[in-house]
Amino acid sequence: MALTSRDETDLLLPLLRGVGADGQFSEFLERLRRRTDAEYVSIVMKQGDGPHAQVTDFHAGRDLRAEVREVDPFEMHALERLHYDRLRPGRVYSVAEFVDHDPVFRAERSGKMRRLGIADERVVRVPDIEDTSAWLIMARARPCTGADSALLSSLAPYVEAALRSYVALERHRIRASVSTQGMARSATAWMVLDREARLLSIDPRLDTWMRDNLRYTPRLGERLRDVGVHAERELAAAAALFASADPPAPRPVLLHEHPRLEALLTATSDMPRPSMLALCRLPNARTAESVERLARLFDLPPREAALAIALNEGQSIAEAAEAMGLTLETARNYSKRLYAKLGVRGQAELVRLVCDSVAVMA
Repeated sequence: MALTSRDETDLLLPLLRGVGADGQFSEFLERLRRRTDAEYVSIVMKQGDGPHAQVTDFHAGRDLRAEVREVDPFEMHALERLHYDRLRPGRVYSVAEFVDHDPVFRAERSGKMRRLGIADERVVRVPDIEDTSAWLIMARARPCTGADSALLSSLAPYVEAALRSYVALERHRIRASVSTQGMARSATAWMVLDREARLLSIDPRLDTWMRDNLRYTPRLGERLRDVGVHAERELAAAAALFASADPPAPRPVLLHEHPRLEALLTATSDMPRPSMLALCRLPNARTAESVERLARLFDLPPREAALAIALNEGQSIAEAAEAMGLTLETARNYSKRLYAKLGVRGQAELVRLVCDSVAVMA
């Protein structure tokens, strides 16, 4: 069955919009449900294998999974998923086709479906997408027609294409989220500039820092202003090099002296067009959590951990003792115990150990 121009408008466009929409594929599934007069239409995705596989059910109409759980808490789905992996991709099956071999199971399942008011079902398996399997499923209160099966068969290739984009987008989202959190914890911010040193994108934290500390609002499509003539010239020269076909090794640059803002300039990767990445370190204020983390990591008493954090912040032992309400002698005794417990030879090695620790992440 060839899809008509109406089908393209009513079904395919909502399917494609569902790849990146908040509601995922809800509009497409609801339109397909109304089109086929079904009680339930769904895209079921399974990531991984075995009992711990992650199953996602995008559906329209009645929530048959929830209704089946009320009838039988041990039943995972209204359609017997044990048999789904055996289906040939692209072919539309009546569920009866793969339960006929077991009369007992068929009778039990037919009883469950009758109690749910379901008379007939159709399912088509989508070709696997790496470790993800997927099925397009329809359940009706009346017998399904040949037109229903033909429609599912015609839609299957488009559903596959949409799910491939959806799976890839979800993985990009995970990586982006993890990268964002990691950079925030390490007090690293970024901005991307084109070969003319015009701003393409900027980390919101760096944007806020510039507004608050430089009284300057970075604008996309423009060069950075108010960071000093020397820095502006250096950025312009570097951008042309790092956006070239043969970029140089990463190089540091001082963008602003007071308050200090440094950047490591490097070429970007996997970008739509050649550009330059500027990685900036922002002030990373330590909190009480840093003391708790260091104490947990190295099994230290809280006061010793607090002294180690203070020394890592650049305080002398005398300054840390005064801030902590300790005598100088007590602080020195704490530091000696820290050196022994942590296996370091002095304050410099202690600071390096703490600085390299995850305890001082934001």
